[in-house]
Amino acid sequence: MYCGFDPNGTYCTYGQEFSESQLVEMKFVAITCGPRPFRHPSPKKKKKKKKKISLAHSLISLAISQIVIMFQQMNNNLDGHRLNEKLALEIQDESDSNPVVNAAEWAFKKTNITQINEKGVSIAARQILRKLKAESYTPRTWRTHSLHLLPVEPYIAAHPSNKAVLNWIFLISALNFSFWSSREGHPDRYAVEWQAGWNEPTTNRTLWTGYWSLVAALNRALQDDDIPITDPYFYSSETLCPDSLIAHVFRPAKQCSETIPLLQERINIMRESFGGSYQGLLEEFQRRFNGQGTALDLVKMVTDTFPSFRDETFYEGNKICFWKRAQILVAETWAAFYPDPKLTNTHPLFPGARGPAIQDLTMFADYRVPQILHHLKILEYPPTLIHKLRAGTTLIPGSKEEISLRAGSIVAVERVREAIMKLMEDAKGNDTEYAGIISSVVIDFFLWDLAKKLERGEDRIDILETADIIPAHRTRSIWY
Repeated sequence: MYCGFDPNGTYCTYGQEFSESQLVEMKFVAITCGPRPFRHPSPKKKKKKKKKISLAHSLISLAISQIVIMFQQMNNNLDGHRLNEKLALEIQDESDSNPVVNAAEWAFKKTNITQINEKGVSIAARQILRKLKAESYTPRTWRTHSLHLLPVEPYIAAHPSNKAVLNWIFLISALNFSFWSSREGHPDRYAVEWQAGWNEPTTNRTLWTGYWSLVAALNRALQDDDIPITDPYFYSSETLCPDSLIAHVFRPAKQCSETIPLLQERINIMRESFGGSYQGLLEEFQRRFNGQGTALDLVKMVTDTFPSFRDETFYEGNKICFWKRAQILVAETWAAFYPDPKLTNTHPLFPGARGPAIQDLTMFADYRVPQILHHLKILEYPPTLIHKLRAGTTLIPGSKEEISLRAGSIVAVERVREAIMKLMEDAKGNDTEYAGIISSVVIDFFLWDLAKKLERGEDRIDILETADIIPAHRTRSIWY
């Protein structure tokens, strides 16, 4: 048996809940009494003529003794499920914070495998900011990708294309995981043949690999095959959309020896009861938060609603939230509908006083961004880990090394963001254009795009010292 505060800040003893006043009393007991046993006065020495102890005092004494016993039992907790001492003894309201940040910081230090190179952070921050400016990289860069389905602009709330775009973003985010191939670099790796973009000639065919193979497959189904594959009512129905049809949607190009990884797991996710469209979820989001909801509020709503977005694991008894696909779903939504600053500064989907508050989100802990972070000498790996990555060793989901890579990446990008913000602050107002743009989300978008360009040989980094590009870590998982 154990008691304490779970990662969501709720005091619990195997599911038991307490009122706010009880929690305050528990903290008082923890601080003043600690684990010492509470000793009741010996009944033998008690004299009948003495003033009676009030019922309230008796109840308080009993409650205190029970709480102290629970704290003692916490120390004997079996199976490694002891809660972090800080979580158990501190009462704090974390409703407005992102649990991914705190979990990553804790896991990064606890696993102690990947390390942050502070000098690398400082140097890379300067160069990343320079490249962001040189390329005019903003959230609206999202609209420049040829495979992205774009909403109409300016935004019209009742426009029918909004639902189509939102459903498209939702399904892609739901299936956005595990694209690495053991045949990487070979012509027979999994790829999807489709045109070069929505506005490109149909005769201009391209082989799309990795993440883009997913996007191309769905676009091909919508445009070439006339299959409403992004409609949740359609793809959740085994009658309307049998497994064989989904397999056909993800069919590989003729020369490929591979199929899309984890096809059955993708089908299972598509069958999950989504209870309507993503647009319907956003409408409920607006009602629930009275139009004042932020990006983080929506992320939490997504993870609460859809189990397949609940990217969480346990390490030494503590829950570690990564929420990669939930955060990227919201970030893609934010970027797709990011308004033209020449028209308005109000985001149509996050119109509240705080706006989207996208700075509350973290980078999206996958296998590609850690690779570029190591290349830029921001994240350092020990020789044993480098050997495993070069050997193509599969890392088990939830293993110490896998957790360290993901947590370390989140912490590293947070450090880069802080360094960039400091650079802009030191510029004394000369960087006001980017002051409201820099976030871990934008840095992640930029680093991911950079990694893909380097992979294709379309870009190079010759302005700072880099490490050799080593293979991305291999973990088969629905989470990333």
